[in-house]
Amino acid sequence: MSFPMINFKVTNAEVSDQLKDVTERKLASLAKYIGDNPAICDLQFEKVTNHHQQGNVFRVEINLEIGGQLSRAEATAENFEKAIDDAKAYLEHELESRRGKRETLWKSGARKIKEMMRRST
Repeated sequence: MSFPMINFKVTNAEVSDQLKDVTERKLASLAKYIGDNPAICDLQFEKVTNHHQQGNVFRVEINLEIGGQLSRAEATAENFEKAIDDAKAYLEHELESRRGKRETLWKSGARKIKEMMRRST
């Protein structure tokens, strides 16, 4: 179980290989939500504008497709690392919520089957 290869796209900025390595390490913790499902990860770094002197000008967008379901997170911050952390936190929350819904649905179905079995005997 490992995180899929990340397809990087950079717009209006320069991104070092070190930042890409840090990003891969940070996103590796999301591998537990992927399991053995086929997954594709697209990550975009973007400097929003060139005329800002300060403020939220760095944007990170993560598109993670797991087994045909797309999860998307976007964050803007004063540097790329902070934006990566914010986007990862949002994406992790979304994946955890999806996993919780799937488990709840499975348990609900199991209860219904068990109740039908009780009534038939």
